[in-house]
Amino acid sequence: MSLTNNCLLRVNLGCGTTPTPGWRNFDNSFTVRLARVSRLLEMLPCLGVIEQYLEFARVVRQHGIRWADTTRRIPLPDSSAEVVYSSHMIEHLDPQQEVPRFLTEAHRILVPGGVLRLAVPDLRKRAAAYLETQDADAFVASLLMANGTPHGILAVARRVLVGFRDHKWMYDARSLVRCLERHGFRAARQVPPGETTIQNPGPLNLREREGESVYVEARRG
Repeated sequence: MSLTNNCLLRVNLGCGTTPTPGWRNFDNSFTVRLARVSRLLEMLPCLGVIEQYLEFARVVRQHGIRWADTTRRIPLPDSSAEVVYSSHMIEHLDPQQEVPRFLTEAHRILVPGGVLRLAVPDLRKRAAAYLETQDADAFVASLLMANGTPHGILAVARRVLVGFRDHKWMYDARSLVRCLERHGFRAARQVPPGETTIQNPGPLNLREREGESVYVEARRG
């Protein structure tokens, strides 16, 4: 039986500046909240905030991106979504506490048989590049792991506006499949760029950040 139902939602979690048109798009950046207050938005240049954050605020307003901390609660009812998509977000979560809460919430809002699609930076690709170049510094830098506390007013302001953007963990396809299976999803598997088990994916970008990513899909049991 097809899951496609006009009453069911399609959801992009941690969408950043690349929301999916026509879907429910959520992000936890404080910019999402600031963007809804026009006078504060106008003050951003006075605070020395660079153009990329202003552009993010414009995207938020244009596409109706909503704020959510997906490790606490996604503001949607139980079994209300047929698809949940998240790109380059789960690697920013603590694997011991935040990832289980995020996956519990994704599982909660999906209908039985609903699809979870994750795109993450591929650790395997980075390891392969290291083995080829033998450049340890470039390899470690490519992981984008947490590297200290921001210093200075502008650095702190950027952290407040866009949130924590360093990586807390890294995955390859096998480790991400295991993670999803441990947290109650079934039929987890890697899918090639451009392919999906989602029926009628519409505007969803199936090749988002293709050169650095691995894609895994699973279903709610």
